[in-house]
Order: sequence, then structure tokens, then C-alpha cells
Amino acid sequence: MTHWLKKTPVALALVGALALGACDDDSTGLDDDHGEDVAGAVLTMNAAELARYDGPSRTWSAEVTIDEGQESDHIDVEFVDEAGNPVALGDDFHLEVVVADGTIATFEQDTPGEFGGHVHGEAVGSTLMTFRLMHGAVGSGHPDFSASNLVVNVDAPVVP
Repeated sequence: MTHWLKKTPVALALVGALALGACDDDSTGLDDDHGEDVAGAVLTMNAAELARYDGPSRTWSAEVTIDEGQESDHIDVEFVDEAGNPVALGDDFHLEVVVADGTIATFEQDTPGEFGGHVHGEAVGSTLMTFRLMHGAVGSGHPDFSASNLVVNVDAPVVP
């Protein structure tokens, strides 16, 4: 047997072990290797529930509406298990919000990665927002759970 063939099984075993130990990128649910039980999300504003995402049905309980040119009060985002109970998350998790059309609405976090922020009404229309539970450093990492397609409506301001 040649010298390189003797090393091949060791190299293959090492590559296999590294692959098995790596995190999954599963944007539709939670990675099994993290042991968390996230199944949904709850948005609250001023201590009142604004909208709830039910993971199994993949739907939001309500839409968010804001006037053009306005900023919402602070919205807190909490990830919950199947029973609706908050899931305790480690320091290596953060929130990322993706807006389908940033010309209609935006989501601003006071601190990057914090579990909350403000919706800004940029222009009249509707767009979708996705709230992602990210695992890893802010600005990188991978989504462990995505609560997608929250409808955000921006209305024309009412003139008295």
C-alpha cells in the first residue's frame, strides 16, 4: 500500500467528524444540535401583545400598521416554545429582522442584535418582515428559527 493511502482513512475520519460537529443552516426551524425549543415568536409593544407567530401553522395573528413618516414605540420580540412559553436563550443568539421592501417600512434596532426595535413607516404601501433568531455573532451566524411574512401596512397620515 502506498504512503498516501494509509493516511486517507484518517483524513476522511477527521473530515467526517468536523462535518458532524458543524451547525445546520435550517431557516424553517431550530437546529436540533442547539437544544432549544423555539416554535414561535411574540411581538409586544407597551406591554400589550401586538402579534404572535404560530410556528406549526406558520402564520401571524395580526398585521402591523403604522402611518407614513412615523416611528412605532419600542417593539419587544420574544421567541416561544410550542406552549407559548418564553425560551431562555444564551448570549450567542441575537435577532435579525429582514424587510422585503425597505422603501415602504424599515425596522431599526437601538442596539444591533437586540430582541426588539422600532418600525418606521417610510412610504404608503405594504411589505413583509421576517424575524430571525440568529446563532452566532451579530452580523454573521446562521438562522436557527425564522418567523416570516409579517405584513406591515404603511398608511397615509390622517390630516385633521
